[in-house]
Amino acid sequence: MVTLNINGKAMRADAEPDTPLLWVLRDTLRLTGTKYGCGMALCGACTVHLDGEPVRSCSTPVSAAAGKKITTIEAVGQGRVGKAVQQAWQRLDVVQCGYCQSGQIMSAVALLSQNRKPTDTDIDNAMGGNICRCATYVRIRAAIHEAAASLA
Repeated sequence: MVTLNINGKAMRADAEPDTPLLWVLRDTLRLTGTKYGCGMALCGACTVHLDGEPVRSCSTPVSAAAGKKITTIEAVGQGRVGKAVQQAWQRLDVVQCGYCQSGQIMSAVALLSQNRKPTDTDIDNAMGGNICRCATYVRIRAAIHEAAASLA
């Protein structure tokens, strides 16, 4: 049994220490906003924050998350930066199929939490590990710039 701090709440899960955090979130705790994409930490669909840093939950063992603050897409909009990013996503109609977008938003929030005036290069570097099969990259970049402007 492991106790995790998820979205500000203590949650207990019966999981082996090497179980990927993604499966504990989705299957055990029913927090299904975090998506399974590739299972190899290559696509970014499963991105969550551990102590504010973006990580791929498909390759992060639950034991590595114990004692850390875990934030998922279900709660990221409660903060100022997360809310700004989600609003920009909606205003610019970023989403096409939407499958990758929770991971995209989590990476964008992590970027803007550390850099409120990102350049296109900063955005490309921060978002480089997030794949969008629908190729909404231009809208994603524009939404990050818009969110940054709203936070200024």
